[in-house]
Amino acid sequence: MTAPMKAEQEQELLRRWTATLLAARSGREGPDPLPYGRNLLTRWNEPQRRYHTADHLRAVLDRIDELTDQGGEGGELELVRLAAWFHDAVYRPDRSENEERSAALAEKALTEAGLTAREVAEVARLVRLTVSHDPAPGDLNGETLCDADLAILASGPDTYTGYTAAVREEYAFVPDDAFREGRAAVLRHLLALPRLFRTPYGAAVWEEKARANMERELKELTNGPGTPTA
Repeated sequence: MTAPMKAEQEQELLRRWTATLLAARSGREGPDPLPYGRNLLTRWNEPQRRYHTADHLRAVLDRIDELTDQGGEGGELELVRLAAWFHDAVYRPDRSENEERSAALAEKALTEAGLTAREVAEVARLVRLTVSHDPAPGDLNGETLCDADLAILASGPDTYTGYTAAVREEYAFVPDDAFREGRAAVLRHLLALPRLFRTPYGAAVWEEKARANMERELKELTNGPGTPTA
């Protein structure tokens, strides 16, 4: 099971949620944001999660802030932040429709919470975009969300190892051979993209590190840890 979230961490995330939703509503009337935030945090702390936890949510929100601070990457940042809250809100490792169900949840909840139809549709589109992490050129919202979600790939060796171990734990029901095959396919898909990171900051700071981490992991998956590759 995932470790229980500390009260101060929960309150900090709820403050961020409330500020984001109120900013997105731009002064329009709507219901109290807190019940929606609490419902989302309950989802992010479900026991089947090992990587896709509230820690991952916090990290994505932090990376969105980092992108904003470093380059002002543009786009509708409050909608991007809302998409981060919903992008893995529905997560069952044994199912393939998580992003679609998360987008549907966003459509329902954010309509009730007072966003316009256009705003709701944009958040849901961004959630669905995390299936491919391949935003179209000029899609500033999509570039920011996808870069923030993939930033874990550019982490240091120990953090990256912890990330891959947590992903494996989420898929503990999958036999080793099948997991290696599936994980390798995901890595090959990402490595085949012309660019992993589409924002100028992400491309400059995260791209090289992420590719080195993934290439090393792919070699271990296909050849075994410690196998010479030269």
